[in-house]
Amino acid sequence: MLKKRLTGIAMAIAVAVGGSLAVAGPAQAATPALQITKAYYDSPGTDNRSNSSLNAEYVKLTNRLSSTVNLKSWTLRDKSSHVYKFTSDFRLAAGASVYIHTGKGTNTSTDRYWGSGAYIWNNTGDTAYVRNSAGTLIDSCSWGSSGSYTNC
Repeated sequence: MLKKRLTGIAMAIAVAVGGSLAVAGPAQAATPALQITKAYYDSPGTDNRSNSSLNAEYVKLTNRLSSTVNLKSWTLRDKSSHVYKFTSDFRLAAGASVYIHTGKGTNTSTDRYWGSGAYIWNNTGDTAYVRNSAGTLIDSCSWGSSGSYTNC
């Protein structure tokens, strides 16, 4: 009788321990080093391919870390494999943002230019992907056909 009782207590402890482990919450996903925070995919006005219209189409990237990130060799791309590459050292401070405009312009610490003469981001829906220098997906942002921009 004592043996059955000890076995029952041992099973109850195992169930209690197992039950408490099963109730543990999932691990929180780490904040990406670089996050797509906005995509303005349908520039205001008529899509006439003027440089000002092309540059009104952009993706905003934000450094969510508490330290500077060097974006050298990082890429921003769409579903059709249009690729913007940070070809030289580009350091984005903690909490800072940079806008990647579709058209041509002079690169600064807050604005970068793809140099395209055609629109990159589809108004009917698309996805922006950020990959680090090793090609690892860091973040993505998708949208459908309504509106002109999305906050990611």
